[in-house]
Amino acid sequence: MDFELPEEHQLAYESAFAFARDEIRPHNTEIERSDDFPRWMWQRLADQGYTGIAIPEEYGGSDGDFLMAALVSRGIGRANGAIAMSFGAHLNLCAHNILRNGTEEQKQRYLPKLASTEMIGALGLTEPNAGSDAMGIQMTARATSGGYLLNGTKMFITNGPIADLLVVYAKTKPEAGSRGITAFIFETKTPGYHVARKLEKVGMRGSPTGELVFEDAFVPEENVLGKVNEGFKVVMSGLDLERAFFAVSAIGGLEAALEVSMKYATEREQFGQPIANFQLIQAKIADMYTDLEAARLMAHRCMWLAQQGKRVSKEAAAALLFTARASMRAADEALQIHGGWGYLTDFEVERMWRNAKLGEIGAGTNEIRQLLIARELFGMR
Repeated sequence: MDFELPEEHQLAYESAFAFARDEIRPHNTEIERSDDFPRWMWQRLADQGYTGIAIPEEYGGSDGDFLMAALVSRGIGRANGAIAMSFGAHLNLCAHNILRNGTEEQKQRYLPKLASTEMIGALGLTEPNAGSDAMGIQMTARATSGGYLLNGTKMFITNGPIADLLVVYAKTKPEAGSRGITAFIFETKTPGYHVARKLEKVGMRGSPTGELVFEDAFVPEENVLGKVNEGFKVVMSGLDLERAFFAVSAIGGLEAALEVSMKYATEREQFGQPIANFQLIQAKIADMYTDLEAARLMAHRCMWLAQQGKRVSKEAAAALLFTARASMRAADEALQIHGGWGYLTDFEVERMWRNAKLGEIGAGTNEIRQLLIARELFGMR
């Protein structure tokens, strides 16, 4: 039983972190204030081969596997969680959806543009009244000559304000429930589509989030992703892998919290000595390290199983549940170690604290993850 990452995967992680440390972290304050993911930064990610890392070479990618892509996201997230979040939405939720479910023509047309960041991708599933109940969407797709007219609103869409391409879900047969939903590849330059607003978030600033409106926005029938009325299958086809991806990616935030806490505890002196000498500080550091190691094992094992083609619904939910909770605990303890200074925007620890909370809400809440795990264990459907 080998618990070590393959050499090429470890190198991918280390290289991604070094890149993000040197080229992204120096801009963190600017990114935070502007709540913007600059286009030049997307291009730099593409130059490194990261935005196409899980896309085959024949479609303009770097031909890595999904674990490697998640490790790159982890490395980026160690320097800036918001940038990692947008990176994941682009590659994990948009590009990989097309790779898994697209026709050859769709792959040839869109994947090279996503790999090069000529197009920025996003996933359009969540709506104002359909969050955890993803199949409760109300957006419709009405058949018309040569395609469909989309009408409705999407909410909380990561990359929404800057996306050029969406994988979007709508009801083509509303009376059929989950059996009447279809997935589409949608180009945002299409008339009838607009970004209603860019949402102001507590954290993950730099990962633009938006409310998107479709008013008779036309999508050609050749842009149906998968089969008509089988959008639920498209959603489910990669759900476990997507959760495993985000579990691995979230480890970057844990690492960052431990890193800044150890540095501060070593440098900060009280009562004539570094606070790292105090046992209660040591206990916090020990707990953060323990959570980090446990998160690594759970997330990496889950991703490894998923890449073997095994069903990992409860394992992926458990890995994401644990890493989300552990990240929140680590960020909270990191801020506590920094004391009053941690509550100021002068230190990046307060940003980690705000960012970590989203892990317990986004991509399915902690409570939804718990329900999924329990139902799997009891054999419920």
